[in-house]
Amino acid sequence: MSEPRWLAKSAAPSDTHQAWNQPADAAKAVCGPYVLASNNEKVVCDMESALDKFFHLKERGTTVRTELLAGLTTFITAAYILAVNPSVLSATGMPQDALFTATVLISTIGTLMMAFLTNYPFILAPGMGINAYFAYTVCLGMGYSWQTALTAIFVEGIIFVILSLTNVREAIFNAIPMNLKYAITAGVGLFITIIGLKNSGLVISNEATLVSMFSFHGSIEAGTFSTAGISALLALIGIIITAILVCNNVRGNILLGILITWGIGIICQLTGVYVPNPDAGFASLLPDFSRGLSVPSVAPIAFKLDFSNFFSVGFASVVFAFLFTNLFDTIGTLIGSASKADLLDENGKLPNVKGALLAESLATTFAGLIGTSSTATAVECTAGIAQGGRTGLTGITTAILFLLSLFLSPIFLAIPSFATAPALVIVGFLMFGAVTQIDWGTATEAVPAFVAIVAMPFMYSIAEGISLGIISYVAINACSGAENRKKISGVMWVLFVLFCIKYFFI
Repeated sequence: MSEPRWLAKSAAPSDTHQAWNQPADAAKAVCGPYVLASNNEKVVCDMESALDKFFHLKERGTTVRTELLAGLTTFITAAYILAVNPSVLSATGMPQDALFTATVLISTIGTLMMAFLTNYPFILAPGMGINAYFAYTVCLGMGYSWQTALTAIFVEGIIFVILSLTNVREAIFNAIPMNLKYAITAGVGLFITIIGLKNSGLVISNEATLVSMFSFHGSIEAGTFSTAGISALLALIGIIITAILVCNNVRGNILLGILITWGIGIICQLTGVYVPNPDAGFASLLPDFSRGLSVPSVAPIAFKLDFSNFFSVGFASVVFAFLFTNLFDTIGTLIGSASKADLLDENGKLPNVKGALLAESLATTFAGLIGTSSTATAVECTAGIAQGGRTGLTGITTAILFLLSLFLSPIFLAIPSFATAPALVIVGFLMFGAVTQIDWGTATEAVPAFVAIVAMPFMYSIAEGISLGIISYVAINACSGAENRKKISGVMWVLFVLFCIKYFFI
């Protein structure tokens, strides 16, 4: 038997079936780049033909190989979410191993739904801004249990489904001024950044100044450098390393930053520079394979909804905050990613945007049931798009890799917060870039945007930033002449009234 060879593509998929039982030279004219041929074997090219027909590969100027590579690139870039999301949500008291499984499952399910409902190269995963709001505002700040927060996610998802099946969701999005949308994105970026700095120990509380930088000298004198001190130092080193990788356009830069920082930490532990102290919150950095590569159970957090606060005003405000924040996160990322992939039509709209919104809303509903925060279209999918991904095959590839990562839970669960903190800081930096799109030359637009941006980190709440941004926008423009009053939509007036009621009467 002769050695197989890979034949070049030169004909349409409709001609594929003619290649069966034909000599290799004849098959050469009709089969795709993945046709395996030999003199004594049939030429098999139906697979590529079927994929091309289902995903419209040729129509979008891509190939199976390109889509697979793009899916791998997206996974490498987005894999840090599997470590960061459990780390953030575990602050609520939820078990981190169960959170890892939930994160993997919802990322897999959501991405598959996005691929099949839209045929776009986008992925769905727990949003980095939403998870921080879930943990630090709703649970730790407002005092709600994580079960109640999951219920709010579930309810939000159902509302999203209803809004996505109609045109209400798009209408709400279109009613919000563009400058406020940019401001919300930038503000969430700052909020994520301060969360990362806090989790790493680089930023600590201070009675005189509210917050201050961690004192390495003080840590040495107090004898805590082997735990808190080295952790903060490694976080700082990790931020610099990740920033260098980003600046040099290294593929998978955020994930590499996490792994390198973690690797340095392991070296520190092996050499005695870092000394684990679980009682103080400093666990071992070495993966625990004592239970093998078993998949952690999601049972401790799945289907743990608590409707006891369902009719309270506070619960309604939490649902609305999730709803509003997720609204901008998803649609904004969709438009940005679609533009990068050349998927927008001549009017700047995304065909089948309803399918994309439906996929995201269904995934969010399932997220509440499985036990994690809302999903969103991950900005990291732009890495796969830059690699050439143009169809749902990219997403399916990423989803499969997400699912396979289930069996690597000991590795992901051993990644410490000082290693994931640089990822939060850099993602915050990337999101903060939206400030360049704000019209700073028009005060009636710039001042409300500024209010929204600074409120989120300084008040430690995404919801407060959104609320104050809308209130200031309506108030400032309503008092700045007839032309500015015309800019205020009916929806904005309704939101203004609702937020005022919230602050002054509830």
